[in-house]
Amino acid sequence: MREWIVGRQPVYEILRSGRRQVYRLLIAQSKDIEEAEKGRIADILAFCTKRKVEVERVQRDRLDGLGSGHQGVAIQTDPYPYLDLIDILDHVEERGDPAFLLILDVLQDPQNLGTLLRTAEAVGVHGVLLPLRRTATITPAVVSASSGASEYLSITQCNLAQAIETLKKEGIWVIGLDAGKDAQPPERVNLNLPLALVVGSEGQGMRSLVRQRCDLVLRLPMRGKIASLNAATAGSVSLYLAWQAREYGRKQD
Repeated sequence: MREWIVGRQPVYEILRSGRRQVYRLLIAQSKDIEEAEKGRIADILAFCTKRKVEVERVQRDRLDGLGSGHQGVAIQTDPYPYLDLIDILDHVEERGDPAFLLILDVLQDPQNLGTLLRTAEAVGVHGVLLPLRRTATITPAVVSASSGASEYLSITQCNLAQAIETLKKEGIWVIGLDAGKDAQPPERVNLNLPLALVVGSEGQGMRSLVRQRCDLVLRLPMRGKIASLNAATAGSVSLYLAWQAREYGRKQD
């Protein structure tokens, strides 16, 4: 089933990445066409010309029905192309870097998922694992929330408990992000190793079956009066801690 993605940056990244089949672009009509079609819109139109994508100029209210924050542009595409876990592990092997994976255990807020995907892409995560049920998936809202970063990530949906066992057999350490007596502060956790970081849901954290399979549990120290960070913030901080432990990707691509 085809879907509509709105917003200048997400639309641009979909065209630039070339991962999806694209069918047509809708762009809001403007009295001053030259002024309206500068900047990112000009880049989008250039990609449409290159990829022979049909462009249709429409009234802005037609775009209003396709999604909020459309910024005068929408694109019709195939659904997000998920991969299998084996494809992600093959990608890790091809890269030659220590594995750097992100496991998201039943995150349900599209904004949180999009934020974490944007951070994951920024720090060079090799792949993202989502559960099969009760989770936000890569919907148009998530693509927009990630500013199109989702288009450059390898993402799979799988049974997380089974996937974790597979990762361990591949020599990948699974470190969960949580509180609790057994949780360790960052200075006591080695993040410079083949790693899969697990971030739990917004309200409940990791499910018990997933938490039990973690090799270690990491907690972020807090100094202020607020007792916790939300999933997207805590996960993003932890991803950067892991990247820092790897000396910010000393090996450049």
